[in-house]
Amino acid sequence: MSTRDLVLTALFAAIIVALGLLPPITLGFIPVPITAQSLGVMMAGVVLGARRGALAVVIVLLLVAFGQPVLSGGRGGLAIFASPSAGFLFGWIFAAFVTGYLSERLVNHQQSGLVQGVSFFLAAVIGCIAVLYAFGITYLATAGGMGFQKAFVGSMAFIPGDVIKAFVAALLGRAVMVGYPLLPARLSR
Repeated sequence: MSTRDLVLTALFAAIIVALGLLPPITLGFIPVPITAQSLGVMMAGVVLGARRGALAVVIVLLLVAFGQPVLSGGRGGLAIFASPSAGFLFGWIFAAFVTGYLSERLVNHQQSGLVQGVSFFLAAVIGCIAVLYAFGITYLATAGGMGFQKAFVGSMAFIPGDVIKAFVAALLGRAVMVGYPLLPARLSR
C-alpha cells in the first residue's frame, strides 16, 4: 500500500469519526440510533474503492475497540460490539467494500456525469443499504432478541435517510471523479 493510499484511508477514517460528532437520533422502538456515520461509510466506498474504503472502516472500528469515543454520541469500547447495533458496525466493513467494488466496476471516465452519478448512487444503495441492513437486521434479530420481523420492520425507518445519504455520497463521488479521481483504475478487458 502506497503512502497516498494510507493517507487517503486515514482521511476517510477521520471523516467517519467526524460525522460521529453529530448526535445520534434514537427512535425508541428499535435499539439502533440514526447516525450520520453511515454517510462516511458510503463516501469511503464511492471515493476510495473497495479495499481502501473497507480499510478506513476497519480503522474506525479498531479505534472503537480500543475505547476511543468515536461513535455517534461519544460511544466506544468493546461493549459496543455486544450491543444490538453491533451488526451494523461489522456490516460497515462489508458495506464499504461492496460499495467500492461496485463503484470501481460501474463508473469510468468515459461516462457522462449523469451515468456516473447514477452508478455511484446504485453502488451506495446496494452496498450501504442492502448489504449493511442484511448484517444489521440479522444481528439485531438474533443477538438482540427482537425476532426477524420486528427487526426488519423497525429498520425500515432508516431507509429514507439512507437514500438521502446515498444521493449525497453519489454527488461527492461524482465531484471527486471530475476533480481528482481516486477510484482505482479498471483493468482493460
